[in-house]
Amino acid sequence: MSGGGTIDFEIRPSSQPVSATEREALLANPGFGRVFTDHMVTIRYAEGKGWYDARVEARAPIPMDPATAVLHYAQEIFEGMKAYRRADGQVGFFRADANARRFAQSAHRMSMAPLPEDLFVNSVRELVRADQEWIPTSTEGSLYLRPFQYASEVFLGVRPAREYLYCVIASPVGPYFSGGLKPVTIWVSDEYTRASPGGTGAAKCGGNYAASLLAQAQAAEHGCDQVVFLDAVERKYVDELGGMNVFFVRKDGSMFTPELNGSILPGITRDSVITLAREQGRQVEERPVTIDEWRDGARSGEIVETFACGTAAVLTPIGTVRGVDGEFKLGDGGTGPVTAGLRQTLVDIQYGRAADPHGWTTTL
Repeated sequence: MSGGGTIDFEIRPSSQPVSATEREALLANPGFGRVFTDHMVTIRYAEGKGWYDARVEARAPIPMDPATAVLHYAQEIFEGMKAYRRADGQVGFFRADANARRFAQSAHRMSMAPLPEDLFVNSVRELVRADQEWIPTSTEGSLYLRPFQYASEVFLGVRPAREYLYCVIASPVGPYFSGGLKPVTIWVSDEYTRASPGGTGAAKCGGNYAASLLAQAQAAEHGCDQVVFLDAVERKYVDELGGMNVFFVRKDGSMFTPELNGSILPGITRDSVITLAREQGRQVEERPVTIDEWRDGARSGEIVETFACGTAAVLTPIGTVRGVDGEFKLGDGGTGPVTAGLRQTLVDIQYGRAADPHGWTTTL
């Protein structure tokens, strides 16, 4: 049946789960995205039938016909979110409803059947319930959740697929950037763009990330950790990093960030940061930001901090910005107080160490 939370999940526990001893060893240093839990969620969709066959089952390879539509026409979307071991011992989620809403919006843009939002939330909860022993208890450890959906119909022809497979997998993770919180160096791509007006920039689809990889490799060649993209039309407005939104902090404590223009992913961490900053009494503007404004502001001392934000890395300070025309630094090259403070406030809410007046967090 195709209703949202009305679908019952069939639970098929893995017959060969990882032993407690091996799991403990893996959780000691999981890295990011390298270790996976015992189970996954699968739900199927067929035109005329709706969503059906919801399961929690052993994580395993997915059989795929060579003519499966996603392999040829890239109808695919995904989300990134986390489950946390809270200070009170419970398992917590952060704004799962917002991920569900964005997933449906991405599906619409990619002409895919949208998963009901309550079914999305239930699917994530069911997987975490099955694999909650995999949640790290280390500082800033969490269970990274990857819901994704792709065109599973077997056909060759340029049209929206009539069948889809939705899955959720989970990976215990430590901090996204190894070595703890420290400023990263950013490469300004003058050759490649991530998205364009009318394109898929606001959808969370794999193609956007594939388009960023060559620029990311170029960044690495220039000794940089990440790449920042400019707009595709005038090549002067800052869009976002390869997978994170960006904020600028002035010396008076006010902030600004590129506005959502259809080419920028509407980050859930981005939205949370805006809310928290305004609660602190800070002015936050959402507007176009040129690379020249960023460079001139950093050199004059008007812009004292810049940080990137996203689910995986939370808030990450940007220390140096490098491009074909040279480089500039932000502040004293360290982690600024505004960045550090907002990051701590957000993380404390996520881990249940601070009050949550917004109702952002839920528990298993």
